[in-house]
Amino acid sequence: MRLLLRGGRVVDPASGTDARLDVLVEDGRIAAVGALPAAGGGTELDVAGLVVCPGFIDMHVHLREPGQAWKETIAAGTRAAARGGFTAVACMPNTSPVNDCRAVTDGIRAEAERSGVVAVHPIACVTRGQLGRELVELERLVEAGVRAFSDDGKPVASALALRDALVRARRLDVAIVDHCEDPDLVAGGAVHDGPVAERRGLRGRPGIAEDLLVQRDILLAEETGGHVHVAHLSTGRSAGFVREAKRRGAAVTCEVTPHHLILTDAAVDGHGADAKVNPPLRPEADRRRLLEELAAGTIDAIATDHAPHHADEKALGLDQAPPGIVGLETAVPLCLDRLVHGGVIGLGRLVELFTTGPAGILRLERGRLRPGAAADLTLLDLERRTVVDPSQFASLGRNTPFAGWVLRGAAVMTIVAGRIVHDSLRSPRA
Repeated sequence: MRLLLRGGRVVDPASGTDARLDVLVEDGRIAAVGALPAAGGGTELDVAGLVVCPGFIDMHVHLREPGQAWKETIAAGTRAAARGGFTAVACMPNTSPVNDCRAVTDGIRAEAERSGVVAVHPIACVTRGQLGRELVELERLVEAGVRAFSDDGKPVASALALRDALVRARRLDVAIVDHCEDPDLVAGGAVHDGPVAERRGLRGRPGIAEDLLVQRDILLAEETGGHVHVAHLSTGRSAGFVREAKRRGAAVTCEVTPHHLILTDAAVDGHGADAKVNPPLRPEADRRRLLEELAAGTIDAIATDHAPHHADEKALGLDQAPPGIVGLETAVPLCLDRLVHGGVIGLGRLVELFTTGPAGILRLERGRLRPGAAADLTLLDLERRTVVDPSQFASLGRNTPFAGWVLRGAAVMTIVAGRIVHDSLRSPRA
């Protein structure tokens, strides 16, 4: 099978490419990038006016299987990923049962092979049952295809357990992905600890709860040489800690979500539980600092923290509803509209945050356009205008605070291993 993408703007941060070129795909792999002759019997697509990128990777996704299919399934979640422009996702381990053993990892991979339309890379727990004490069998899980370890919505509670995990993870060349919030300081909290929480009579989740554990994790990474990755960074002070740790040479990386870059805690006044996330949305000063660190290069990846919930669960209100919003189908247009068109970062930097950034953290052979690599491609239309309509999501989740937003820029084609899994090129522009 041959596919020639003709005349697109190829943006590949790994090679420093940003030029109008052709991309030839043969048998599921990149055959050539350059000024190329006709495909000779294959399919040729004129993609002039579009941006051709390495396939986007979302390194923080909740696919909910096994055990929570009323929220999401691997089939639905990967269809949502394809529609959003992602060719690969890493799925978090807070399933039921949690992914703390090889049997669960094998089951996830088997279901992804059967029903998934994009690549799925499992992330396993650091500790058994996500209880923060006894380590899982890291070595066996890496053999099973696990790309990183995380207790996901919980931090690794024991500093001793985290230290031991970092020592073993260093030998295995994998990262420990930590949710950095001190459990005692955030217990019972629903939103950021500030005027919004006070006005609504809710217990808050203070930013210092994140800052304390980010500092702890950095110190342990420096002591052990292990790689700590800070999940969904949300405070400006923590971003500063990461920047300084990197300057010292520590093996520390971090991600941010589109919602922490775009919204503040004031969003809960208009959107209620659909704006309840974990960690919570922060004040404007934190949001601005995150944007500054994004532009400065401190932040390594943008990840959605895609967290679908049933409508009945979100209807419980701010105090009782589970935290989380869906993000796979809104992340790319939100980032193009608010970050690129908004002048915060350039297009090349955005592509880096969705490709080489997450690929490097997860040690994936993805995120670059070079001959012989898997033909995973994301095509962008920088001028496509879309309206966020949750009723049209491929995801089973509808919980988003962005409903009705009109956004400029979108992923219009997604190609996985040479196969087109999403194509909206023929859809009229709004």
